[in-house]
Amino acid sequence: METSLELYQLSTTTVLLLLAAFYGGTYFLTTFIKKDQEDTDAFMVSNQRIGFGMGAASMTATWIWAASFYAAATSGYTYGVSGPLHYGLWGALMILFIYPFGRRFRALAPKAHTLGELIHARHGSSSQLILAFSNLLGSIISLMVNFTAAGALVAVLSPLSFQTGIAIAGVGVLSYTLWSGFRASVFTDFAQLVALMGISIVIIPAVLFAMGGPSVMLEGFNNMTLEQTSLFSMDAILNQGAPFFIAVLAYAIGNQTISQRLFAVNKNHIKSTFLTATLGYGAIVIGLGMIGLMALTLGVEPLNGEGNNLIPQMVSTYLSPVFIGLFFILVIGSLSSTADSDLSALSAIVMADVYGKNLAKGKVDPKRMLFIGRMTMVAATMIGIILASYSFDILVMLVFVGALWGAIVFPVIASCYWDRITNAAFTSAVLTGLALFCISRFELLSMTGFTGLLFELLAFIGAGVVIGLMAFGFFGKWAGFVAGTIAALAMTYFATGFLREYTVLLSSLVAYGSSTLVCVVMSLLNKERFDFDLIAQRVGHYDNRNELAEALKNKKSPGNAGLNPARLAKES
Repeated sequence: METSLELYQLSTTTVLLLLAAFYGGTYFLTTFIKKDQEDTDAFMVSNQRIGFGMGAASMTATWIWAASFYAAATSGYTYGVSGPLHYGLWGALMILFIYPFGRRFRALAPKAHTLGELIHARHGSSSQLILAFSNLLGSIISLMVNFTAAGALVAVLSPLSFQTGIAIAGVGVLSYTLWSGFRASVFTDFAQLVALMGISIVIIPAVLFAMGGPSVMLEGFNNMTLEQTSLFSMDAILNQGAPFFIAVLAYAIGNQTISQRLFAVNKNHIKSTFLTATLGYGAIVIGLGMIGLMALTLGVEPLNGEGNNLIPQMVSTYLSPVFIGLFFILVIGSLSSTADSDLSALSAIVMADVYGKNLAKGKVDPKRMLFIGRMTMVAATMIGIILASYSFDILVMLVFVGALWGAIVFPVIASCYWDRITNAAFTSAVLTGLALFCISRFELLSMTGFTGLLFELLAFIGAGVVIGLMAFGFFGKWAGFVAGTIAALAMTYFATGFLREYTVLLSSLVAYGSSTLVCVVMSLLNKERFDFDLIAQRVGHYDNRNELAEALKNKKSPGNAGLNPARLAKES
C-alpha cells in the first residue's frame, strides 16, 4: 500500500531568520582570518599549510552536497538495502583514490595550485586547457545544481519563491568566500561539517523511531521485491554500483575541488586527511540514504513522483517544526560547503591555468591575479544563479563532463609516471575517448553485431585500466598490470554480448579504454624521454611575500647569517 504525504511549510519569517543566521554566522567566522596574510597563493591553496583536522573536515564537507543525500535516499528507495551502500561507498572511494596518486602529484609539483599547472609543465597548453575546461564546466554545473537545490528547498518548505532561494544562496556563499577565497572555504567547512554531523546523528534515528521504530521497518521488508532485499542485488550493481565504481577515478582525478585540497594540505598529512574524509563521507551519506529505505518499507509515494522530495517529505511528516528547521540548515550547509568550494576551484583555475600559465606570458602580476580570482567568483555566482533560475536539464552537460574526466584519467596519471607520453598523445587520447563515449552513450551507432563487439572490447580494456590503476596506486606497477589483465580477461569471458545492454556502464568504460589505447600506442612511437625534475622548476608560487618575510626573519639566526636581503628580494 502506498502512502502519500504532504510537506510541512515553515513561515517566511522563520526561513529568512534561518538563512540570515546561517550565512551571517558563516560570514562572521571568516572575519577571524587574518587579512594581512592574504596573497595569491593563500587565496588559492592556503600556501600548502592546511593541517589534518581542517583538511579532512573540508574534504568531507565539500563532497557532501545537497545532491549527495537526495540521490542516496532515492537510491535506497529504488534499489532497497544495497542502494545507499552503493552510493555512499563508491562516493567515498572517489576521495580515497586521489591519495596514492596525490603523493606523486605533490612530489612532482610541491608548489602547484591546480593539477592543470602540473600538466602544463609536463605537456604544454593544449593538454592543460583540456583539463581546465573540464574542471570549469564541472564546477559551473555543480554550482548551478547547489543553487537549484537551495531554490527548491526554499520553495518547498516555505512560501518564498524558487528564484528567491537561489538568489539568497548565491549572495550568501559569495559574501563569505569573496575576500579570502580557499581559506574561507576551508575555515567555514569545519563548522559546517560539525553542524552536518550533529544534525544527521539526530535526524536519522528521530525519523526511524517516529515512524514506529526498527520493528515497523523490518515488517515493511515484506513489501519489497527480492532484489530490493538483497545486499548483492544485480539490478543495483549493474545500474548504479558499477557505473559509480567506474566513476571513482574520473572524479578523483578530474575534480578541482579534490585536487585543490590535495595541493593545500600539508604534505605530511595527505594520507590521514583523505582516509578520514573517506570514512566521514561514507558514514554520513549511507546514513542519510537509509531514510529512502525507510520510505520504501512504509510504502511512501514520493510527492509529485519526485525522488528528491523523499527526505524532506519524511522529515516534515514525522518530525516537529524544530527538526524541520534543523533539516533546513542541514541542506543549506551541505550545498553551501560545496558551492564555496566550487567558487574557490573556479577562481584557482582561471587565476593559475588561464591567466598564470597562458595570458600572463611569464609576467604574473600578483595583485591583478588576485583581482581576476575575485571577479571570477562574482561572474561564476551570477552565471550559476541565472542557469539555476531557468531550471535547465543538466543531464547532457553532466554526461560530457563525466566523459571528459573518464577520458583524461589514464593520460593524466601516466603522464606523471611514464616519461614517453607526449602532448600529442595526451590530446589525441582525450578527444578520441570523448568521441567514442558519445557514440556509445547516445547510441549514434547501433550496438549490435561487429560494432557492438568492438565497443565491448574497448570497454573490457577500460575495465582493466580502472582496476589496474587502482591496484597500481596502492601496490605498485606489477600488481596493477596483473590485476588489470585479469579484470579485462574476466570481463571478456563473462560480459561479451551482455555489456552492450547497459549503455551507461558501457560508454563509461569505452572512454577509459579508448583513451588509454590511443595514449599508449602514440607514446610507444615516441623515443624522447622527459625529465620529471623540470616540473618542479616550472611550477612555483606566484606571490613570494610570505616566503621573503620568513627568510628575512630567519636571517638573524646563526645558521642564516650569510643571507643577503637584497638578493632575496631580487630572487622573489
